[in-house]
Amino acid sequence: MGLLDFLRGSGPPVSARREPRLHAEAGVSSPADNFQAGGPWVSFPMGGPSRSGVLVNERTTLSLPAVMQALRILSGVFAMVPMHYCRHDGTGTHRLTDDPLYQLMNGRPNDAQSRFAFREILMSDLLMAGNFYAYVSRDAFMQPVALTRLDPFGTLPLQSFERATGQSMFYDTTLPDGSSGRFAARDIWHVSGMSRNGLQGLSPIAYMKEAFGESIATATYVQNYWRNNGQPPVIMTSDKPIEPGARQAIKEDWQSLYSGPMNAGVPAVLGNGLKAAYMPMNNKNGQLVETRTAQVLDIARAWGVPPHLIFELSKATFGNIEQQSLEFVIYHLGPHFARVADSAMHAFAGAGCIFKHDPSDLLKGGFLDRAQGVSALRNAGVMNTDEARNNFDLNPVGGDVGSELWRPINIGVAGETPAGTESGN
Repeated sequence: MGLLDFLRGSGPPVSARREPRLHAEAGVSSPADNFQAGGPWVSFPMGGPSRSGVLVNERTTLSLPAVMQALRILSGVFAMVPMHYCRHDGTGTHRLTDDPLYQLMNGRPNDAQSRFAFREILMSDLLMAGNFYAYVSRDAFMQPVALTRLDPFGTLPLQSFERATGQSMFYDTTLPDGSSGRFAARDIWHVSGMSRNGLQGLSPIAYMKEAFGESIATATYVQNYWRNNGQPPVIMTSDKPIEPGARQAIKEDWQSLYSGPMNAGVPAVLGNGLKAAYMPMNNKNGQLVETRTAQVLDIARAWGVPPHLIFELSKATFGNIEQQSLEFVIYHLGPHFARVADSAMHAFAGAGCIFKHDPSDLLKGGFLDRAQGVSALRNAGVMNTDEARNNFDLNPVGGDVGSELWRPINIGVAGETPAGTESGN
């Protein structure tokens, strides 16, 4: 045994890392009727018809008004909230507004998109595909200078594991210029949604396609109902034998002459002993409206949106809407804020620094509530005049008047004698 063998120990021999073959190909993009599977490094399609018989994919799902509104409200409100780059030290948390990372996240992520547009597509990818990927452009000092969104359907995360260093990630992807390759984790910013392996998010559309399929099928039924003049199916009978070809001709003539809203009220003239009988059917008794309302609630559950935000107000009251709006920020947007901020911190933040969203504008409430809250903080000496004015986007007063903190005269530090009084009196 040589010296190197002695130092290495008697454990199993260390072999070179074996990476799987490259999966990305030039020209790969997200097909309209395919899904990101979300399984551990598996990209099998999960599209196709649902049990209701309709095709469920991103395009057909977005055709539902409730889905479009849920996506719009979640991605839009998320994009409104700033994500600050901060440093923790013994004196508190300080925003690093002059740091390039702060400008990258709150100014201009790239030359093509504004901050709002970039964040909106980030959240949309999480909600629709379960994953968001961005290529990280770096300068000569390896500092990130631009973030370019990648197609989540054209990017595949892969892992490598070594006993000495643990797990590491790399990505097979196709860049916007059409080139494909394998990239290290430092080159790809990956934000994953809810996951079962911690590495790749689950696609909500793929895993809840049956619920979406029910809504799409119901909408299709209503469209066909009105296209056919809002009438139930017609059965035409005759005492005389009718050849198969004649049956088809009679059916086509009936549809062309009497179906559709433009033919409403047109009298029908039947010959050859034909008799028309309408099937007894009533959408009210079939609870069509109740079915569609229940499906809107299912969509609200799927995206984590209070029903009133997608205009389902059948059970809303003034009291519970205010509470649900607060819960929307805390319980529904809160995990998204934490997910994106922690991912950015893991990818970009320096030692002792964090990314943190500031949803305070969403929690301000009405003007009177805000005014009373700011007044209480001002009178208690928690904030000064300029800080109070800033809550209402007013210009600072400046000087001592704006920076001084008030101290109520009837409140002092425990154990100290208030100024202007004598001990014992």
